[in-house]
Amino acid sequence: MSGSQSLQTGGRTLANDRKIQISVPSLGEEEWRAMREPVESGWVTQGPKVAAFEEAFAELHQVPHAIAVTSGTTALHLALAALGITAGDEVILPSFTWIATANVVLYCGATPIFVDVDPVTYNLDPERLREAVTERTRAVIPVHLFGLCADMDAIRAVLPEGVAIVEDAACAAGASYRGRVAGSIGDVGCFSFHPRKTITTGEGGMLTTADAELAARARELRNHGAAVSDEMRELGPRPYLLADYESLGFNYRMTDMQGAMGVVQLAKLEGFITERAKWAAWYRAELAEFGWLATPSEPEGGRHAWQAFVCNVDPSEAPLPRNELMDRLAQRGISTRPGTHAVHLQGYYANRFGLEPTDLPNSLACDKNTVALPMHNCMSDEDYAYVVQVFREIVG
Repeated sequence: MSGSQSLQTGGRTLANDRKIQISVPSLGEEEWRAMREPVESGWVTQGPKVAAFEEAFAELHQVPHAIAVTSGTTALHLALAALGITAGDEVILPSFTWIATANVVLYCGATPIFVDVDPVTYNLDPERLREAVTERTRAVIPVHLFGLCADMDAIRAVLPEGVAIVEDAACAAGASYRGRVAGSIGDVGCFSFHPRKTITTGEGGMLTTADAELAARARELRNHGAAVSDEMRELGPRPYLLADYESLGFNYRMTDMQGAMGVVQLAKLEGFITERAKWAAWYRAELAEFGWLATPSEPEGGRHAWQAFVCNVDPSEAPLPRNELMDRLAQRGISTRPGTHAVHLQGYYANRFGLEPTDLPNSLACDKNTVALPMHNCMSDEDYAYVVQVFREIVG
């Protein structure tokens, strides 16, 4: 679509009474039909549909093990718990990420060590990572923010042997890095299926790994620490035998209704990403005239999953501040969001760890200057055209 077409559709000027959400899950009749089967069968907790979702997810992400859980947060917590992260350990992570990435470290009694991000990719800066490693470092959580994989080779290169890499791939289902799929690059990967992600199960998450021992540990911890799952017990020859509990675990099981939805959504992932990539390229072309607005691009040798289209507003060059831009877009029915937040600015972390805003200047700048424009698989051509039309009217 050209710039002139973005102003009119079918010879008429686009209306100003639109409401364009920042994100809308793409769900339909197929998902509804898929969920009917577990409802009608009565098997609504973790069962065969979850197993089918895990198998399909593992195959797509090129790992032997995929373990479905209740959220991306619980996937991260489960990963650290399965790795044995505990009090006295340090876990390194970027500050510019959703707060859950840090919270799970504290759930394990460990200490989060925040490092700054690359201001272009918004991902963990490997050189800052090098400076943060100590004798107490047990794991690093690179975040594939907004669907762009972190520089995993550079991250691995600066880490001592024995430091685990936990990919926070919450936004990165279907993304890739130098021929490797997100979730298969580190020791363990963690995904989210929240409605703002490209595919959804309402809430839900997935842990992926090639480590059979770690996978077995995660499956056990997912189900209260039970050595045998409820499904195996019910279908086995002696259902009267309860499982043995040798570990203190959690109730992180996904329901079969979610698993059924996940199977359908996963089959659509390729089409969802392809469509988003097309519109990301269109956004870049249409917004290129604004030199003060840095737009995201496809990585060389990899694939962006385009969970979000996050731009950076240069405060020294932009005609109006980021927040005012967002307010004016909202007045015209266009929802936006900051990319995410810098965790070291959040009151709990700032107070507990004595962190100052300027300790991580790139994360601070990203917190103040990033803006996500609407991009999802329920938007029409006219919706995209309207976003750019209004943007030009506001800053022109």
